[in-house]
Amino acid sequence: MIIVCLATGFEEIEALTPTDVLRRHGLDVKTVAVGTDTKQVCGSHGITVVADMTERELCARSDFPSCVEHIILPGGMPGSLNLDASDFVDRMLYSVDENGGHIAAICAAPLVLGRRGFLKEKKATCFPGFEDELVGAVVTGDICVTDGNITTANGMEAALPFAKELARILTQGEE
Repeated sequence: MIIVCLATGFEEIEALTPTDVLRRHGLDVKTVAVGTDTKQVCGSHGITVVADMTERELCARSDFPSCVEHIILPGGMPGSLNLDASDFVDRMLYSVDENGGHIAAICAAPLVLGRRGFLKEKKATCFPGFEDELVGAVVTGDICVTDGNITTANGMEAALPFAKELARILTQGEE
């Protein structure tokens, strides 16, 4: 199973485009509401999405965490900060990495990976261009300071190509 972690403040296009593309490739993708007991998660533009399950529901599965093969972290800056503060996300990242799964991050979420060292050895696939912006990134409170500017607008047109590349990576072992 591939989980897409949705925290309030995520970027809708960057989160839902890969989810849709991966599902069209026949992959088992579930959206998970992180940091809340409700399945309703509000995106950064005020759009509410109903996730497939809550963090608690996923953790209650008897095959958890081994059932999670890959993880995708989408986030606008508010969503990324919510994911960054989550013990659940930490647990999932290290479990997926330890079991040889794939980690992907889009929009500002690569910050979560960069702070945990996942980008140093290219262990993760990131929304195009964000690896360079994360060099020297610092987070203080709700402010992210980088050499560049981590915004959705930088890569909006790359959402679909990124999703297709991610689908290729995650299905290459099955072809």
